[in-house]
Amino acid sequence: MSVLHNVDDALYVIGGKWKLRIIVALADGPLRFNELQRTITGISPRVLSNELKDLEQNGFVNRTVDNTTTPASVVYERTKYSETLRDVIGALATWGATHRKKLMQR
Repeated sequence: MSVLHNVDDALYVIGGKWKLRIIVALADGPLRFNELQRTITGISPRVLSNELKDLEQNGFVNRTVDNTTTPASVVYERTKYSETLRDVIGALATWGATHRKKLMQR
């Protein structure tokens, strides 16, 4: 496979505006849906719900329902598989900081 195909595959799974942000937001531990929505500025409940479903389907997020509370609470957390993105997220964070500095120097 070519590098382009590999990048296409990666972007298909984690691309877009929200998926990596959700994974990063869950780095400090599990969050309820509303906590996650407050953490990620600008995301609508519908979009968050859809993105969480995609991330769960691809093995990056676990969804746990606690039926012992009223109403039932839903908690989301990263999976061990999401740790495979650590270098990608680190590289993006480093590049973003460098790019911000470059823009500020203009």
